[in-house]
Amino acid sequence: MRVEKKRVLVVGMARSGVAAARLLIHNGAVPILSDTKDLESFGSQLDELKDTGCEFRLGKDPVSLLSDADLVVISPGVPIDAPIVSAAKEKAIPLIGEMELAYLLLQGQVLAITGTNGKTTTVTLLGKMFENAGYMTYVAGNIGYPLSTVALKSKKDDIIVTEVSSFQLESIKTFQPHVAAMLNITEDHLNRHGTMAQYAKLKQRIFENQSETDIAVLNLDDPTVARMAPKLKGNVLFFSRNQKVAEGACVENQKVVFVSKGVSQPVCDVDMILIPGPHNLENALAATAMAASLGVPLAVIRHTLQSFTGVEHRIEKVRVFQGVVYINDSKGTNVDSTIKAVQSMKSPTVLILGGYDKHADFLPLCKEIVDSGMIHDVVLVGQTAQQIQRNLEEVGYTRTTRVYSMKEAIDMARSLARQGGNVLLSPACASFDMFRDYEHRGEVFKELVNQLS
Repeated sequence: MRVEKKRVLVVGMARSGVAAARLLIHNGAVPILSDTKDLESFGSQLDELKDTGCEFRLGKDPVSLLSDADLVVISPGVPIDAPIVSAAKEKAIPLIGEMELAYLLLQGQVLAITGTNGKTTTVTLLGKMFENAGYMTYVAGNIGYPLSTVALKSKKDDIIVTEVSSFQLESIKTFQPHVAAMLNITEDHLNRHGTMAQYAKLKQRIFENQSETDIAVLNLDDPTVARMAPKLKGNVLFFSRNQKVAEGACVENQKVVFVSKGVSQPVCDVDMILIPGPHNLENALAATAMAASLGVPLAVIRHTLQSFTGVEHRIEKVRVFQGVVYINDSKGTNVDSTIKAVQSMKSPTVLILGGYDKHADFLPLCKEIVDSGMIHDVVLVGQTAQQIQRNLEEVGYTRTTRVYSMKEAIDMARSLARQGGNVLLSPACASFDMFRDYEHRGEVFKELVNQLS
């Protein structure tokens, strides 16, 4: 794709928008920057784009800027049914997402991972496998490092491991990862996508442009994911912690094995994997299947599984204070993710729940809280606090306390925590009611926990 001398309207100036603008400048285009917020609202966030040839049109309706544009690039935060999308279509102006732009302009072999939960852990783990095997490796996408930033510097022999969200998949056209994986499908983002059927359909688009020479990796234990197999063009590999697979990665006799052409090759003992919980075993199996399918030596995969300690904000041990372990799982932004965090707790735990309302059904989580037997108190905060409390009462759980800030939540959890137990922040909600994003929420939690004295 050539963008040289084209005037490109970039809609949405968060991380992805800034990265797209930098990539467009690098390729000789003239970015027209658009956002509903005005320049003053960004503080110093856009300083790097000043004096670069970008045109700042912030605080204006992007539809009014279309007459000046040859191409429109939207950030993931812009829904595919936004007025700018239909207006561009009416005017026959090409429109793509930031990830699609990056894909068209980068070099290297792209591997992509989507699913409701586990994406960040799996892409980071997979990136480590290739890095340990000696490849120049980039881990990018929805993980917080835009693919457009990679496109500025990647080379043809590089490995690019990409976390892909349903928001990004809304606007792809040619995106074709050589290896793509679907980890799981559970309820999330229904406030944007409307139904589970539409959400699953968008997720499946990760395989849309694959050919017979590409590889699709599916979770055999997730019925929604497993049913995708007959519809895919690529070579299908499965991963499973509960069943044997014909091709892919699974557990046999408490060992992770890679199965190729019917032959099982041992990788490592399950109990040697450092990242905790059954969900992380699934993530490890998915990464193993992807890496081994591209020839990463099993010894390298074994070493990585036995040394990888996890990612920030995902069941991250922050501190042991007065005999209590404080755990940051701010990346638990949906019900299923927090269920997995609860299942990982092996000691009496105070759970901090609540945040921005994504129209989720909290009843499955409430039932898990009762069934686990490990959550002795729940501290509720944020927009969804009242709804979660109501759902907990429906299943007979009444040990809840309502607070109104993260500091209050930590102070309350500290007073309720038991010696030898845990305080777990795993909100089951997005963070936008009180924080910039889940990372900001996790950073505030960690800062406040480290100030305890």
